[in-house]
Amino acid sequence: MPTPKKKTSKSRRDMRRSHDGLSAPAMAVDKKSGELVRPHVAFKAADGALYYKGKQISAAKAKK
Repeated sequence: MPTPKKKTSKSRRDMRRSHDGLSAPAMAVDKKSGELVRPHVAFKAADGALYYKGKQISAAKAKK
């Protein structure tokens, strides 16, 4: 198996790995409740109802 003729420098090695870092997920603030939510994803609020873009899309579960 072939081996490299010269050592790869730290700079070249790190430039190759520059796109491997993780980024934080995008978050938005819900208009109604003020909670942090993922954009384009429905979320369940404390009342048990599903919300999307600040609008209720499913009914809250009735308490027993």
